Amino acid sequence: MNLHLTFLIVYSIGVVGLGVWTARFVRTSSAFFVAGRSLGPGLILASMLAANIGAGTTVGATGIAYRDGLSAWWYVGSAGIGSLVFAFFVAPRLWRLAKEHDFYTTGDFLEYRYGPMVRGVATALIAVGSLSLLAGQLIAGATIINILTGAPRWVGSLAGGAVMTIYFTAGGLLGTAWVNTLQLIVMLGGFVVALPFALGAVGGIGALAGPSTPPGFGDFMYSSGPGSGWTWLILLGPAFIVSPGLIQKAYGGASASAVRTGVALNAIALLAFAFVPVLFGMIAREAIPGLTDQNAVLPTVLTQLLPAWLGALALSAVFSTEVDTSDAILFMISTSASKDLYKRFLNPAASDLQLLRVGRASAIAGGILGVLLSVVLETIIGALVIFYSLLVVTLFVPVLGGLYSRRPGPPEALAAIAAGVTTLLVVRFGVAVRGPWLDPTLSGLLAAGIAFIAVLLIRRLSGTSQLEEYRAQQAIDDDLPGRDNGAAG
Repeated sequence: MNLHLTFLIVYSIGVVGLGVWTARFVRTSSAFFVAGRSLGPGLILASMLAANIGAGTTVGATGIAYRDGLSAWWYVGSAGIGSLVFAFFVAPRLWRLAKEHDFYTTGDFLEYRYGPMVRGVATALIAVGSLSLLAGQLIAGATIINILTGAPRWVGSLAGGAVMTIYFTAGGLLGTAWVNTLQLIVMLGGFVVALPFALGAVGGIGALAGPSTPPGFGDFMYSSGPGSGWTWLILLGPAFIVSPGLIQKAYGGASASAVRTGVALNAIALLAFAFVPVLFGMIAREAIPGLTDQNAVLPTVLTQLLPAWLGALALSAVFSTEVDTSDAILFMISTSASKDLYKRFLNPAASDLQLLRVGRASAIAGGILGVLLSVVLETIIGALVIFYSLLVVTLFVPVLGGLYSRRPGPPEALAAIAAGVTTLLVVRFGVAVRGPWLDPTLSGLLAAGIAFIAVLLIRRLSGTSQLEEYRAQQAIDDDLPGRDNGAAG
């Protein structure tokens, strides 16, 4: 057994052990879903940053930098920019509503503002996208195991899936907050030590954009179209403002100020970290030309350009990022399945213990489905784009519209979702020949915004107020036996 594989095995056992140990503190659904709303800025920072630095921001971004060069910064940098907006304009407002009305999920907020139909539709769409996001993380872990052992992808996906499913199912948000702190230390330590060694192997920063590199390789603002350079801001900026997983982590904060501080520090860290995968990708282009698999660029650099002990540490750091981001996705899947679907539509009278059991069962099911999907999808970035595109066109307009105005109602939200998703699918799959700058996500986002505003104006001109009608009906429903008053607002 080689040193790299030994490090991974020991690390994985430690992560599972810590997650299982925290299960002793998780006895209620509140502890599982929102950590009892007890997280301070430090744990919010660790939990957010660990969730945001995953397969896409390490293995995927390195592969993009291998192709595009310096402008790959925008892949992770866009997440940092979106997180700044989330920290100051969205997260504290949502936390206050969550505290007042006992929200556990983004679906709770959507129902509070728009009613159960919007909640159900949005939850179903995001659940589909979340599985592709989970698959992207598992593809990265499987690539590492394949390089070390030659094992097929399904073996690596199964190993990574087992690790994150066991510790998340045991400890929920409270457990993952502590596990993420450990993972963050391993990740940052590994990358901080490995990067200078890798730079030294190619002769320093000055050697990274030589005459043999492609046009625009050293240009920060270079872009060849959607999915390249600054255009990542269109996809990833909005996604990190309304991500259900990040919103639910914000719900776990002890106060609005703790949420604001923790999320803002996470944003600043992302803006700085964005240069790390870029440098690794540019180093690989100089030292190991001719790589055809973007998923393999970072693991290849760490195994070929570093001393064995350091490569093992760095690979453990990369594997750590995939696992801790996967638990954030399982968190999103389990809370939505148990709270937004099971308790809201199937068993409104479910006890706290039943809700906790369904949440854990949903996490296990999500882990299994993610492993199966990771075998089918080809690339990390391809899997992540599916999620982020669907997330943006489904949630961005309804969440921000409902957070900053009380006028929109269910018709506006449903129109935005329908127009956004339809336009996204038509542009991506239905337009036979489209220009290189016709971005499906931007098209869907614009369509969602136009539909939202158009329906709002039509209803105002006609003098109707379906939101007021819904509020009246909601007040009646709140008095019915078995109604979950907290989730309904």
